[in-house]
Formats: sequence, C-alpha cells, structure tokens
Amino acid sequence: MFSNYLIGLREGLEASLVVCILIAYLVKTGRREALKPIWTGIAIAVALALGFGCALEFGSQELTFQAQEALGGSLSIVAVCLVTWMVFWMRRTARHLKSELHGRLDAALAMGTGALVATAFLAVGREGLETALFVWASVHAASDGTPRPLIGVALGIATAVLLGWLFYRGALRINLAKFFTWTGGMLVVVAAGVLAYGVHDLQEAGWVPGLTDVPFDISDTIPPDSWYGTLLKGVFNFQPDPTAGQITVWLLYLVPVLTLFLLPSRLSGRTGETAPSAAK
Repeated sequence: MFSNYLIGLREGLEASLVVCILIAYLVKTGRREALKPIWTGIAIAVALALGFGCALEFGSQELTFQAQEALGGSLSIVAVCLVTWMVFWMRRTARHLKSELHGRLDAALAMGTGALVATAFLAVGREGLETALFVWASVHAASDGTPRPLIGVALGIATAVLLGWLFYRGALRINLAKFFTWTGGMLVVVAAGVLAYGVHDLQEAGWVPGLTDVPFDISDTIPPDSWYGTLLKGVFNFQPDPTAGQITVWLLYLVPVLTLFLLPSRLSGRTGETAPSAAK
C-alpha cells in the first residue's frame, strides 16, 4: 500500500505543481478570463487519464490468462521505462519548469482559447497518462485481492492535491529538489520490483524462458500471507520464490539506475527552490 501511496503522491504532486504554476501566473498577471479554458484542458486531461486506466483494467479482463500475463508484463516494462525517464527529467528540469510553463502560456494567450485548452491539456495530460500506466502496473504487481493498493493510490493523490492547494496559498514551504530526490529514489526501488514482476508475467505467458528456474524459496521464513510478507510485497513487490530472471533484471536495473540518480546533481544550489516560489 505504501508504494502505491508514494506513486500517487509523487505523480499527483507533479501535476498539482503544474496546475499551480498555470493558475497562479494567470491570476498574478490579471488574466482571469483565461482560467476557464485552462480548467477545461485540465478536466479533459484528467478524464483521459481515468479512461485510459479503466481501459487497461477492464479491457485486460476479457483476455485469456496467457494474454493477460503478456499484456501485464509488457506494460510493466513500458511503465518502468516511463517512470525512469520521468524521475531523471524532473531532477534535471525542476528548476526551470516555471519559466517553461510561463512561456507556453504566453504563446497560448496570443493564439486564443483553443490554444489555452491545448496547453493545459498537454501539460497535465502527460503526467496523467504516465500516472495511470504506472499505477496500473504497480497495482497489478502488488495486487493481493484487496482494494488496499487502490486505496493507497487514492490517498496519495488526495495528499498531493492538498499539498498543491497549500503551496498555492503560500501556507506551506518545501524544498522541491530534496523532495523529488528522495521520492524519486524510492520510486526507482518500486520500479525495480515492478520490472521484476513484469518479467515474471512474461515468463508465465511463455514469452521469456526460466519460469521454473528458482534459485531459492524462503516462503517458510517469510510467508507471503504473513503481515511482514504482505508489507514487503506492498512496498517492494517482494517475492519469496523469485526466478533467476527476476533477480537478474532487478539487480541490473536497480544498482546502476539508483547510482546514477543519486550522483551529485550539476544543478547545485539553484535546485533548492521551495514550492511556493515554484508555484507563484
């Protein structure tokens, strides 16, 4: 549940910051008449993300078992690629996200209402689609037959919306560089588990060999149905009897990606801006 909460919080906060920047800029420059098309674009982006998530969930239920596993494994790998790109992109561009969005808004204001809707839609829609895909892959990997993964995602998004509102009102200050570094690092760990689970899905679908190659099984030591087994699975997508392929891809992804992500940033002290200065 924690890993899904983290995904909802991290992805939701990125979208919330984008919304804060767009709305605050229009209010600050006295162009409130442009708020309606901005909110329209945001609403369309949210609806598209929800529709995409529903299509993934309900569409996959009509497939055969092998097809479900092949789809789940393939989309898990795609989701890991997207979230990896996203955490590195945010680490690199967070400090000038504000000026970039302001430039897009100025251009859209000069073009008219349709351009404003499109600007808001594109700014939020990318975050929404990435979130929907990674949430689906993570929930699929951590699913234990209960609604807890979805509850975790919902709580994370709700927290992100609240934080976004507090940022906008100037009631909360936070070092965005440190926040995105810590949450980005944790997301890389979560992504490693999703990737390993995706490989297992592909093995069950018969697309990747090695399903029966299990180097160890510690189910007696860490029972999957125990509270700590459930906790490890929910946070790290832990599996007590992984295949050799799962262990290999987990290590090959986690070690180099986390090392590269945690290397000292070239952005130095300028990345340490606080949330209100990013939003206003």
